[in-house]
Amino acid sequence: MPEQIQSIIANFKSFGVRRLALMGGIAALVMAVIGIASVYLNRPAYETLYVGLERSDVNQIGLVLADAGIGFDVGSDGTSVLVPAGTTAQARMLLAEKGLPTSANAGYELFDNVGSLGLTSFMQQITRVRALEGEIARTIQSISGVKAARVHIVMSERANFRRDEQQPSASVVIRYAGNDAEKSAMSIRHLVAAAVPGLSADKVTVLDSNGNLLAAGDDPSNTSAARTLGVEQTVEAQIGDNIRRALTPYLGPDNFRASVKADVNTDTRQTEETIFDPNSRVERSVQSVKTNEASNQKQTSAPASVEQNLPETQTTSTEGPQSSSQNDRKEEITNYEINSKKIATVSNGYSVNKMSIAVVVNQDRLKTILGKDATPEQIAKRVADIQKMVASATGFDDKRGDVIDVSAVEFINGLDGEPIEQPGILASIGTYTGTLINAGAFIVVVFLVAFFGLKPMATALTASAKPAAIAGPSFDDVQRSLPTPDAPVAAIAAETPPLPGARAGATPLDDLRQKIRPAPQERLARMVDLNEERTAQILRKWAAAPEAVG
Repeated sequence: MPEQIQSIIANFKSFGVRRLALMGGIAALVMAVIGIASVYLNRPAYETLYVGLERSDVNQIGLVLADAGIGFDVGSDGTSVLVPAGTTAQARMLLAEKGLPTSANAGYELFDNVGSLGLTSFMQQITRVRALEGEIARTIQSISGVKAARVHIVMSERANFRRDEQQPSASVVIRYAGNDAEKSAMSIRHLVAAAVPGLSADKVTVLDSNGNLLAAGDDPSNTSAARTLGVEQTVEAQIGDNIRRALTPYLGPDNFRASVKADVNTDTRQTEETIFDPNSRVERSVQSVKTNEASNQKQTSAPASVEQNLPETQTTSTEGPQSSSQNDRKEEITNYEINSKKIATVSNGYSVNKMSIAVVVNQDRLKTILGKDATPEQIAKRVADIQKMVASATGFDDKRGDVIDVSAVEFINGLDGEPIEQPGILASIGTYTGTLINAGAFIVVVFLVAFFGLKPMATALTASAKPAAIAGPSFDDVQRSLPTPDAPVAAIAAETPPLPGARAGATPLDDLRQKIRPAPQERLARMVDLNEERTAQILRKWAAAPEAVG
Protein backbone atom coordinates (compact mmCIF):
# COMPACT_ATOMS: atom_id res chain seq x y z
CA MET A 1 0.00 0.00 0.00
CA PRO A 2 1.09 3.57 -0.46
CA GLU A 3 2.40 5.29 2.58
CA GLN A 4 -0.40 7.87 2.56
CA ILE A 5 -3.10 5.16 2.72
CA GLN A 6 -1.21 3.32 5.44
CA SER A 7 -0.92 6.56 7.36
CA ILE A 8 -4.67 7.23 7.05
CA ILE A 9 -5.50 3.65 8.17
CA ALA A 10 -3.13 3.99 11.10
CA ASN A 11 -4.76 7.28 12.07
CA PHE A 12 -8.25 5.73 11.95
CA LYS A 13 -7.01 2.83 14.14
CA SER A 14 -5.56 5.29 16.61
CA PHE A 15 -8.97 6.98 17.06
CA GLY A 16 -10.58 3.93 18.58
CA VAL A 17 -14.03 2.46 18.12
CA ARG A 18 -15.80 5.21 20.07
CA ARG A 19 -14.30 8.06 18.08
CA LEU A 20 -14.87 6.31 14.77
CA ALA A 21 -18.54 5.72 15.65
CA LEU A 22 -18.90 9.37 16.66
CA MET A 23 -17.31 10.56 13.42
CA GLY A 24 -19.54 8.24 11.39
CA GLY A 25 -22.64 9.57 13.15
CA ILE A 26 -21.56 13.16 12.49
CA ALA A 27 -20.93 12.40 8.82
CA ALA A 28 -24.34 10.71 8.48
CA LEU A 29 -26.06 13.64 10.22
CA VAL A 30 -24.31 16.15 7.95
CA MET A 31 -25.30 14.27 4.82
CA ALA A 32 -28.89 13.90 6.03
CA VAL A 33 -29.20 17.62 6.84
CA ILE A 34 -27.75 18.61 3.46
CA GLY A 35 -30.05 16.18 1.64
CA ILE A 36 -33.20 17.30 3.43
CA ALA A 37 -32.33 20.97 2.97
CA SER A 38 -31.62 20.50 -0.71
CA VAL A 39 -34.89 18.63 -1.28
CA TYR A 40 -37.01 21.06 0.74
CA LEU A 41 -35.46 24.32 -0.42
CA ASN A 42 -35.09 23.34 -4.06
CA ARG A 43 -38.60 22.11 -4.64
CA PRO A 44 -39.95 23.09 -8.09
CA ALA A 45 -42.25 26.10 -8.27
CA TYR A 46 -45.90 25.21 -8.82
CA GLU A 47 -48.35 26.94 -11.13
CA THR A 48 -52.11 26.62 -11.36
CA LEU A 49 -53.48 23.96 -13.70
CA TYR A 50 -57.24 24.31 -13.08
CA VAL A 51 -59.37 26.22 -10.60
CA GLY A 52 -63.01 25.97 -9.52
CA LEU A 53 -63.09 22.18 -9.82
CA GLU A 54 -65.46 19.77 -8.16
CA ARG A 55 -64.10 17.28 -5.65
CA SER A 56 -64.71 14.38 -8.02
CA ASP A 57 -62.72 16.14 -10.76
CA VAL A 58 -59.84 16.78 -8.33
CA ASN A 59 -59.66 13.09 -7.41
CA GLN A 60 -59.73 11.91 -11.02
CA ILE A 61 -57.13 14.46 -12.10
CA GLY A 62 -54.85 13.39 -9.23
CA LEU A 63 -55.06 9.74 -10.28
CA VAL A 64 -54.26 10.51 -13.92
CA LEU A 65 -51.31 12.78 -13.06
CA ALA A 66 -49.91 10.24 -10.58
CA ASP A 67 -50.06 7.48 -13.19
CA ALA A 68 -48.25 9.72 -15.67
CA GLY A 69 -45.50 10.56 -13.16
CA ILE A 70 -46.34 14.27 -13.01
CA GLY A 71 -46.14 15.86 -9.58
CA PHE A 72 -49.14 17.83 -8.43
CA ASP A 73 -50.54 19.62 -5.44
CA VAL A 74 -54.07 20.55 -4.37
CA GLY A 75 -54.88 24.08 -3.20
CA SER A 76 -56.00 24.84 0.32
CA ASP A 77 -59.58 25.38 -0.86
CA GLY A 78 -59.70 21.91 -2.40
CA THR A 79 -60.96 23.21 -5.76
CA SER A 80 -57.66 23.94 -7.55
CA VAL A 81 -54.84 21.73 -8.85
CA LEU A 82 -51.23 22.87 -9.20
CA VAL A 83 -48.39 21.24 -11.15
CA PRO A 84 -44.65 22.03 -11.39
CA ALA A 85 -43.78 24.98 -13.60
CA GLY A 86 -43.16 23.94 -17.19
CA THR A 87 -45.46 20.89 -17.11
CA THR A 88 -48.77 22.72 -17.44
CA ALA A 89 -49.17 22.16 -21.19
CA GLN A 90 -48.25 18.47 -20.91
CA ALA A 91 -50.68 17.94 -18.03
CA ARG A 92 -53.54 19.67 -19.84
CA MET A 93 -52.99 17.63 -23.00
CA LEU A 94 -52.97 14.45 -20.94
CA LEU A 95 -56.16 15.38 -19.11
CA ALA A 96 -57.85 16.41 -22.36
CA GLU A 97 -57.23 12.93 -23.73
CA LYS A 98 -58.95 11.49 -20.65
CA GLY A 99 -61.88 13.90 -20.92
CA LEU A 100 -60.99 15.74 -17.73
CA PRO A 101 -62.09 17.83 -16.03
CA THR A 102 -65.70 16.78 -16.40
CA SER A 103 -67.84 19.83 -15.73
CA ALA A 104 -71.21 19.54 -14.06
CA ASN A 105 -72.57 21.92 -16.70
CA ALA A 106 -73.01 19.49 -19.55
CA GLY A 107 -73.65 21.10 -22.92
CA TYR A 108 -74.48 19.78 -26.33
CA GLU A 109 -72.47 16.63 -25.62
CA LEU A 110 -75.65 15.34 -23.96
CA PHE A 111 -76.89 14.48 -27.44
CA ASP A 112 -73.90 12.16 -27.91
CA ASN A 113 -75.33 9.76 -25.35
CA VAL A 114 -78.95 9.98 -26.49
CA GLY A 115 -80.19 7.14 -28.66
CA SER A 116 -82.63 7.58 -31.48
CA LEU A 117 -84.93 4.77 -30.32
CA GLY A 118 -87.43 5.20 -27.53
CA LEU A 119 -86.93 8.96 -27.22
CA THR A 120 -90.16 10.89 -26.89
CA SER A 121 -90.69 14.51 -27.87
CA PHE A 122 -90.80 15.50 -24.20
CA MET A 123 -87.40 13.89 -23.59
CA GLN A 124 -86.00 15.64 -26.65
CA GLN A 125 -87.27 18.99 -25.37
CA ILE A 126 -85.81 18.43 -21.90
CA THR A 127 -82.44 17.39 -23.36
CA ARG A 128 -82.41 20.48 -25.56
CA VAL A 129 -83.09 22.74 -22.60
CA ARG A 130 -80.39 21.05 -20.50
CA ALA A 131 -77.86 21.37 -23.29
CA LEU A 132 -78.71 25.04 -23.75
CA GLU A 133 -78.39 25.67 -20.01
CA GLY A 134 -75.01 23.98 -19.89
CA GLU A 135 -73.62 25.91 -22.85
CA ILE A 136 -74.81 29.24 -21.42
CA ALA A 137 -73.34 28.39 -18.01
CA ARG A 138 -69.97 27.61 -19.61
CA THR A 139 -69.99 30.92 -21.42
CA ILE A 140 -70.87 32.80 -18.22
CA GLN A 141 -67.99 31.10 -16.37
CA SER A 142 -65.57 32.47 -18.96
CA ILE A 143 -66.37 36.02 -17.78
CA SER A 144 -63.68 37.49 -15.56
CA GLY A 145 -64.63 37.22 -11.89
CA VAL A 146 -67.28 34.49 -12.30
CA LYS A 147 -66.09 31.31 -10.60
CA ALA A 148 -69.19 29.20 -11.14
CA ALA A 149 -72.61 29.59 -12.73
CA ARG A 150 -75.87 27.70 -12.93
CA VAL A 151 -78.67 28.54 -15.39
CA HIS A 152 -82.36 27.61 -15.34
CA ILE A 153 -84.48 28.28 -18.43
CA VAL A 154 -88.26 28.04 -18.76
CA MET A 155 -89.16 27.76 -22.42
CA SER A 156 -92.45 29.00 -23.86
CA GLU A 157 -95.24 26.43 -24.13
CA ARG A 158 -98.23 26.37 -26.44
CA ALA A 159 -101.50 24.87 -25.15
CA ASN A 160 -104.72 24.21 -26.97
CA PHE A 161 -106.95 25.87 -24.42
CA ARG A 162 -104.65 28.74 -23.52
CA ARG A 163 -105.36 32.10 -25.04
CA ASP A 164 -102.10 33.85 -24.10
CA GLU A 165 -98.77 32.23 -24.88
CA GLN A 166 -96.39 31.80 -21.96
CA GLN A 167 -93.27 33.93 -22.37
CA PRO A 168 -89.83 32.34 -21.72
CA SER A 169 -87.89 33.29 -18.61
CA ALA A 170 -84.54 32.43 -17.03
CA SER A 171 -82.72 32.61 -13.71
CA VAL A 172 -78.95 32.59 -13.17
CA VAL A 173 -76.99 31.95 -9.97
CA ILE A 174 -73.30 32.90 -10.00
CA ARG A 175 -70.41 32.68 -7.57
CA TYR A 176 -68.52 35.91 -8.07
CA ALA A 177 -65.12 37.08 -6.80
CA GLY A 178 -64.86 40.86 -7.01
CA ASN A 179 -66.72 44.10 -6.35
CA ASP A 180 -68.46 44.78 -9.67
CA ALA A 181 -70.93 41.90 -9.61
CA GLU A 182 -73.84 44.19 -10.56
CA LYS A 183 -72.09 45.29 -13.73
CA SER A 184 -71.41 41.70 -14.75
CA ALA A 185 -75.02 40.78 -13.90
CA MET A 186 -76.32 43.24 -16.50
CA SER A 187 -74.06 41.71 -19.13
CA ILE A 188 -75.18 38.21 -18.15
CA ARG A 189 -78.84 39.20 -18.59
CA HIS A 190 -78.28 40.35 -22.16
CA LEU A 191 -76.16 37.27 -22.89
CA VAL A 192 -78.89 34.88 -21.74
CA ALA A 193 -81.60 36.87 -23.52
CA ALA A 194 -79.69 36.72 -26.80
CA ALA A 195 -79.10 32.96 -26.49
CA VAL A 196 -82.73 31.93 -25.83
CA PRO A 197 -85.33 32.49 -28.58
CA GLY A 198 -88.04 34.96 -27.60
CA LEU A 199 -86.48 35.83 -24.24
CA SER A 200 -86.16 39.48 -23.23
CA ALA A 201 -83.58 40.81 -20.82
CA ASP A 202 -86.17 41.93 -18.25
CA LYS A 203 -87.28 38.29 -17.89
CA VAL A 204 -83.82 37.20 -16.66
CA THR A 205 -83.04 37.24 -12.92
CA VAL A 206 -79.46 37.07 -11.65
CA LEU A 207 -78.47 36.19 -8.08
CA ASP A 208 -75.17 35.49 -6.35
CA SER A 209 -74.26 32.46 -4.25
CA ASN A 210 -75.14 34.37 -1.04
CA GLY A 211 -78.72 34.93 -2.19
CA ASN A 212 -78.29 38.61 -3.02
CA LEU A 213 -80.39 39.85 -5.95
CA LEU A 214 -78.10 41.39 -8.55
CA ALA A 215 -80.50 42.14 -11.41
CA ALA A 216 -84.20 41.62 -12.01
CA GLY A 217 -87.14 43.27 -13.78
CA ASP A 218 -86.67 46.21 -16.12
CA ASP A 219 -83.17 47.03 -17.20
CA PRO A 220 -82.10 50.15 -15.26
CA SER A 221 -79.63 51.00 -18.00
CA ASN A 222 -82.53 51.84 -20.32
CA THR A 223 -83.92 54.56 -18.05
CA SER A 224 -83.65 58.15 -19.16
CA ALA A 225 -81.40 59.10 -16.24
CA ALA A 226 -78.92 56.32 -16.92
CA ARG A 227 -78.96 57.04 -20.64
CA THR A 228 -78.40 60.76 -20.06
CA LEU A 229 -75.51 60.05 -17.70
CA GLY A 230 -73.91 57.66 -20.18
CA VAL A 231 -74.23 60.14 -23.05
CA GLU A 232 -72.75 62.94 -20.93
CA GLN A 233 -69.76 60.80 -19.99
CA THR A 234 -69.21 59.85 -23.61
CA VAL A 235 -69.39 63.47 -24.80
CA GLU A 236 -67.08 64.70 -22.06
CA ALA A 237 -64.57 61.95 -22.77
CA GLN A 238 -64.61 62.73 -26.49
CA ILE A 239 -64.11 66.46 -25.94
CA GLY A 240 -61.30 65.79 -23.45
CA ASP A 241 -59.63 63.49 -25.96
CA ASN A 242 -59.82 66.23 -28.59
CA ILE A 243 -58.10 68.65 -26.22
CA ARG A 244 -55.32 66.14 -25.49
CA ARG A 245 -54.69 65.48 -29.16
CA ALA A 246 -54.50 69.21 -29.83
CA LEU A 247 -52.16 70.17 -26.96
CA THR A 248 -49.95 67.10 -26.51
CA PRO A 249 -47.66 67.77 -29.50
CA TYR A 250 -47.14 71.33 -28.28
CA LEU A 251 -46.99 71.08 -24.48
CA GLY A 252 -46.36 67.40 -23.83
CA PRO A 253 -48.68 64.89 -22.16
CA ASP A 254 -47.84 65.90 -18.56
CA ASN A 255 -47.84 69.68 -18.87
CA PHE A 256 -51.60 70.34 -18.99
CA ARG A 257 -54.83 69.10 -17.47
CA ALA A 258 -58.31 69.49 -18.96
CA SER A 259 -61.75 69.16 -17.37
CA VAL A 260 -64.99 69.15 -19.37
CA LYS A 261 -68.59 69.41 -18.17
CA ALA A 262 -71.33 69.02 -20.76
CA ASP A 263 -75.06 69.60 -20.33
CA VAL A 264 -76.71 67.14 -22.71
CA ASN A 265 -80.36 66.88 -23.73
CA THR A 266 -81.40 63.32 -24.61
CA ASP A 267 -85.16 63.87 -24.97
CA THR A 268 -86.83 61.96 -27.79
CA ARG A 269 -88.54 64.26 -30.34
CA GLN A 270 -90.91 63.44 -33.21
CA THR A 271 -91.83 66.08 -35.86
CA GLU A 272 -94.40 65.67 -38.65
CA GLU A 273 -94.65 68.29 -41.44
CA THR A 274 -96.77 68.56 -44.62
CA ILE A 275 -95.71 70.99 -47.39
CA PHE A 276 -97.98 72.02 -50.31
CA ASP A 277 -96.62 73.50 -53.55
CA PRO A 278 -99.34 75.44 -55.43
CA ASN A 279 -97.10 76.24 -58.36
CA SER A 280 -96.67 72.64 -59.31
CA ARG A 281 -100.27 71.54 -60.08
CA VAL A 282 -101.36 68.66 -62.27
CA GLU A 283 -104.79 68.27 -63.97
CA ARG A 284 -106.34 65.33 -62.27
CA SER A 285 -109.93 65.15 -63.79
CA VAL A 286 -112.35 67.22 -65.98
CA GLN A 287 -116.14 67.01 -65.57
CA SER A 288 -118.50 68.56 -68.25
CA VAL A 289 -122.28 68.92 -67.78
CA LYS A 290 -124.71 70.11 -70.58
CA THR A 291 -128.41 70.79 -69.92
CA ASN A 292 -131.13 71.63 -72.59
CA GLU A 293 -134.61 72.51 -71.35
CA ALA A 294 -137.70 73.31 -73.61
CA SER A 295 -141.30 73.82 -72.36
CA ASN A 296 -144.69 74.81 -74.03
CA GLN A 297 -147.71 75.83 -72.04
CA LYS A 298 -151.29 76.17 -73.49
CA GLN A 299 -154.41 76.87 -71.50
CA THR A 300 -158.10 76.40 -72.61
CA SER A 301 -160.88 78.04 -70.64
CA ALA A 302 -164.71 77.86 -70.89
CA PRO A 303 -166.78 80.86 -69.95
CA ALA A 304 -168.94 80.57 -66.91
CA SER A 305 -172.66 80.60 -67.99
CA VAL A 306 -176.06 78.96 -67.41
CA GLU A 307 -175.42 76.50 -70.17
CA GLN A 308 -172.74 74.80 -68.24
CA ASN A 309 -175.28 73.81 -65.66
CA LEU A 310 -177.87 72.49 -68.10
CA PRO A 311 -177.94 68.78 -68.82
CA GLU A 312 -177.00 67.46 -72.20
CA THR A 313 -175.83 70.74 -73.24
CA GLN A 314 -172.42 71.00 -74.98
CA THR A 315 -170.31 73.94 -74.17
CA THR A 316 -167.87 75.35 -76.57
CA SER A 317 -164.37 75.98 -75.31
CA THR A 318 -162.36 78.92 -76.14
CA GLU A 319 -158.57 79.08 -76.41
CA GLY A 320 -156.68 80.53 -73.50
CA PRO A 321 -153.20 82.04 -73.28
CA GLN A 322 -150.18 80.08 -74.58
CA SER A 323 -146.45 80.27 -73.58
CA SER A 324 -143.16 78.42 -74.51
CA SER A 325 -139.61 78.51 -73.10
CA GLN A 326 -136.19 76.98 -73.98
CA ASN A 327 -133.07 76.88 -71.67
CA ASP A 328 -129.53 75.63 -72.57
CA ARG A 329 -126.82 75.23 -69.76
CA LYS A 330 -123.24 73.95 -70.04
CA GLU A 331 -120.99 73.32 -66.95
CA GLU A 332 -117.34 72.15 -66.91
CA ILE A 333 -115.38 71.27 -63.68
CA THR A 334 -111.62 70.66 -63.75
CA ASN A 335 -109.89 69.08 -60.67
CA TYR A 336 -106.15 69.77 -60.15
CA GLU A 337 -103.72 67.75 -57.92
CA ILE A 338 -101.51 70.03 -55.78
CA ASN A 339 -97.99 68.69 -55.04
CA SER A 340 -97.50 68.03 -51.30
CA LYS A 341 -94.68 66.58 -49.16
CA LYS A 342 -94.96 64.99 -45.72
CA ILE A 343 -91.91 64.86 -43.42
CA ALA A 344 -91.87 62.84 -40.18
CA THR A 345 -88.69 63.25 -38.13
CA VAL A 346 -87.95 61.15 -35.01
CA SER A 347 -84.91 62.32 -33.04
CA ASN A 348 -83.53 59.82 -30.50
CA GLY A 349 -80.05 61.33 -30.25
CA TYR A 350 -78.78 64.12 -28.08
CA SER A 351 -77.93 67.79 -28.22
CA VAL A 352 -75.43 69.76 -26.18
CA ASN A 353 -77.15 72.61 -24.37
CA LYS A 354 -74.10 74.04 -22.67
CA MET A 355 -70.47 73.17 -22.24
CA SER A 356 -67.88 74.27 -19.66
CA ILE A 357 -64.16 73.68 -20.25
CA ALA A 358 -61.28 74.33 -17.86
CA VAL A 359 -57.63 73.86 -18.90
CA VAL A 360 -54.58 74.44 -16.71
CA VAL A 361 -51.14 74.68 -18.33
CA ASN A 362 -47.77 74.22 -16.66
CA GLN A 363 -46.23 77.66 -16.41
CA ASP A 364 -42.68 76.29 -16.36
CA ARG A 365 -43.28 74.64 -19.73
CA LEU A 366 -44.38 77.95 -21.23
CA LYS A 367 -41.28 79.63 -19.82
CA THR A 368 -39.15 76.90 -21.38
CA ILE A 369 -40.80 77.50 -24.75
CA LEU A 370 -40.65 81.29 -24.57
CA GLY A 371 -37.30 81.49 -22.81
CA LYS A 372 -36.22 82.22 -19.26
CA ASP A 373 -36.70 85.97 -19.76
CA ALA A 374 -40.35 85.65 -20.77
CA THR A 375 -42.54 88.45 -19.52
CA PRO A 376 -46.06 87.99 -18.07
CA GLU A 377 -47.48 89.66 -21.18
CA GLN A 378 -45.86 87.06 -23.42
CA ILE A 379 -47.16 84.24 -21.25
CA ALA A 380 -50.68 85.74 -21.29
CA LYS A 381 -50.55 86.02 -25.09
CA ARG A 382 -49.49 82.38 -25.39
CA VAL A 383 -52.30 81.33 -23.03
CA ALA A 384 -54.75 83.22 -25.25
CA ASP A 385 -53.45 81.32 -28.28
CA ILE A 386 -53.91 78.04 -26.40
CA GLN A 387 -57.47 79.07 -25.51
CA LYS A 388 -58.26 79.67 -29.20
CA MET A 389 -56.81 76.27 -30.03
CA VAL A 390 -58.94 74.58 -27.37
CA ALA A 391 -62.08 76.41 -28.53
CA SER A 392 -61.50 75.25 -32.08
CA ALA A 393 -60.86 71.65 -31.03
CA THR A 394 -63.95 71.38 -28.82
CA GLY A 395 -66.53 73.14 -30.99
CA PHE A 396 -66.95 76.10 -28.66
CA ASP A 397 -70.15 78.11 -29.33
CA ASP A 398 -70.54 81.45 -27.62
CA LYS A 399 -74.22 81.76 -28.61
CA ARG A 400 -74.99 78.52 -26.81
CA GLY A 401 -73.54 79.89 -23.58
CA ASP A 402 -70.37 77.80 -23.51
CA VAL A 403 -67.66 78.76 -21.04
CA ILE A 404 -63.92 78.15 -21.50
CA ASP A 405 -61.09 79.05 -19.17
CA VAL A 406 -57.36 78.46 -19.74
CA SER A 407 -54.86 79.33 -16.98
CA ALA A 408 -51.10 79.00 -16.58
CA VAL A 409 -50.10 77.73 -13.12
CA GLU A 410 -47.16 76.00 -11.47
CA PHE A 411 -47.51 72.24 -11.33
CA ILE A 412 -46.51 70.16 -8.29
CA ASN A 413 -45.91 66.48 -7.55
CA GLY A 414 -43.63 65.97 -10.53
CA LEU A 415 -46.14 67.01 -13.23
CA ASP A 416 -43.50 69.02 -15.08
CA GLY A 417 -42.72 66.63 -17.87
CA GLU A 418 -39.98 64.71 -16.08
CA PRO A 419 -39.62 61.11 -17.23
CA ILE A 420 -41.22 58.45 -15.10
CA GLU A 421 -38.69 56.58 -13.01
CA GLN A 422 -38.25 52.96 -13.90
CA PRO A 423 -38.46 50.28 -11.21
CA GLY A 424 -35.22 50.05 -9.27
CA ILE A 425 -33.13 47.07 -8.34
CA LEU A 426 -35.08 46.50 -5.13
CA ALA A 427 -38.34 46.32 -7.05
CA SER A 428 -36.85 43.82 -9.48
CA ILE A 429 -35.44 41.75 -6.63
CA GLY A 430 -38.82 41.79 -4.90
CA THR A 431 -40.26 39.81 -7.80
CA TYR A 432 -37.91 36.93 -7.06
CA THR A 433 -37.94 37.21 -3.26
CA GLY A 434 -39.10 33.65 -2.69
CA THR A 435 -36.45 32.10 -4.92
CA LEU A 436 -33.70 34.22 -3.38
CA ILE A 437 -34.78 33.31 0.15
CA ASN A 438 -34.71 29.60 -0.70
CA ALA A 439 -31.28 29.86 -2.29
CA GLY A 440 -29.89 31.91 0.61
CA ALA A 441 -31.30 29.52 3.20
CA PHE A 442 -29.76 26.56 1.41
CA ILE A 443 -26.36 28.26 1.29
CA VAL A 444 -26.54 29.12 5.01
CA VAL A 445 -27.49 25.57 5.96
CA VAL A 446 -24.66 24.09 3.91
CA PHE A 447 -22.18 26.57 5.42
CA LEU A 448 -23.26 25.83 9.00
CA VAL A 449 -23.18 22.11 8.48
CA ALA A 450 -19.76 22.29 6.83
CA PHE A 451 -18.37 24.63 9.49
CA PHE A 452 -19.62 22.75 12.56
CA GLY A 453 -19.48 19.23 11.16
CA LEU A 454 -16.98 18.76 8.35
CA LYS A 455 -14.35 21.18 9.60
CA PRO A 456 -13.89 19.54 13.03
CA MET A 457 -13.78 16.15 11.33
CA ALA A 458 -11.16 17.35 8.85
CA THR A 459 -9.18 18.92 11.70
CA ALA A 460 -9.22 15.66 13.62
CA LEU A 461 -8.10 13.68 10.58
CA THR A 462 -5.34 16.20 9.83
CA ALA A 463 -4.11 16.20 13.41
CA SER A 464 -4.02 12.41 13.48
CA ALA A 465 -2.11 12.23 10.22
CA LYS A 466 0.83 14.29 11.52
CA PRO A 467 4.21 12.54 12.13
CA ALA A 468 4.63 10.71 15.42
CA ALA A 469 7.51 12.98 16.46
CA ILE A 470 5.12 15.92 16.82
CA ALA A 471 2.61 13.92 18.89
CA GLY A 472 2.89 14.01 22.67
CA PRO A 473 4.67 11.19 24.57
CA SER A 474 2.82 8.16 25.77
CA PHE A 475 2.37 7.19 29.40
CA ASP A 476 5.31 4.81 29.30
CA ASP A 477 7.60 7.48 27.84
CA VAL A 478 6.53 9.95 30.50
CA GLN A 479 7.03 7.32 33.20
CA ARG A 480 10.47 6.38 31.94
CA SER A 481 11.46 10.02 31.68
CA LEU A 482 10.72 10.63 35.35
CA PRO A 483 13.31 9.80 38.05
CA THR A 484 12.78 6.75 40.17
CA PRO A 485 14.23 6.03 43.61
CA ASP A 486 15.98 2.89 42.40
CA ALA A 487 18.06 4.41 39.61
CA PRO A 488 19.89 7.68 39.17
CA VAL A 489 18.79 10.18 36.70
CA ALA A 490 21.74 9.54 34.38
CA ALA A 491 20.97 5.84 34.21
CA ILE A 492 17.37 6.55 33.41
CA ALA A 493 18.42 8.93 30.67
CA ALA A 494 20.82 6.33 29.26
CA GLU A 495 18.15 3.66 29.26
CA THR A 496 15.56 5.89 27.60
CA PRO A 497 15.75 5.56 23.82
CA PRO A 498 16.42 8.77 21.94
CA LEU A 499 13.38 10.42 20.38
CA PRO A 500 13.29 11.01 16.64
CA GLY A 501 14.71 14.36 15.69
CA ALA A 502 16.74 14.73 18.91
CA ARG A 503 19.79 17.00 18.88
CA ALA A 504 23.36 15.60 19.15
CA GLY A 505 24.82 15.77 22.68
CA ALA A 506 21.51 16.39 24.33
CA THR A 507 20.00 13.92 26.74
CA PRO A 508 16.69 12.32 25.84
CA LEU A 509 15.08 14.03 28.82
CA ASP A 510 16.16 17.44 27.57
CA ASP A 511 14.80 16.69 24.12
CA LEU A 512 11.57 15.48 25.63
CA ARG A 513 11.17 18.62 27.66
CA GLN A 514 11.99 20.77 24.66
CA LYS A 515 9.39 19.09 22.44
CA ILE A 516 6.59 18.71 24.94
CA ARG A 517 7.07 22.02 26.76
CA PRO A 518 4.33 21.39 29.32
CA ALA A 519 4.60 22.48 32.94
CA PRO A 520 5.24 19.83 35.63
CA GLN A 521 1.73 20.33 36.94
CA GLU A 522 0.30 19.61 33.50
CA ARG A 523 2.44 16.48 33.13
CA LEU A 524 1.28 15.28 36.52
CA ALA A 525 -2.34 15.91 35.61
CA ARG A 526 -1.88 14.06 32.34
CA MET A 527 -0.36 11.09 34.16
CA VAL A 528 -3.26 11.04 36.61
CA ASP A 529 -5.72 11.02 33.71
CA LEU A 530 -3.89 8.15 32.03
CA ASN A 531 -3.44 5.85 35.04
CA GLU A 532 -4.12 6.89 38.59
CA GLU A 533 -2.67 3.79 40.27
CA ARG A 534 0.68 3.91 38.54
CA THR A 535 0.90 7.64 39.14
CA ALA A 536 0.33 7.05 42.84
CA GLN A 537 3.09 4.45 42.89
CA ILE A 538 5.53 6.82 41.19
CA LEU A 539 4.69 9.58 43.66
CA ARG A 540 5.31 7.22 46.55
CA LYS A 541 8.67 6.29 45.08
CA TRP A 542 9.52 9.95 44.63
CA ALA A 543 8.63 10.62 48.22
CA ALA A 544 10.83 7.74 49.42
CA ALA A 545 13.76 8.50 47.08
CA PRO A 546 15.35 11.34 49.14
CA GLU A 547 15.43 9.12 52.23
CA ALA A 548 17.12 6.31 50.31
CA VAL A 549 19.68 8.68 48.80
CA GLY A 550 20.42 10.28 52.16
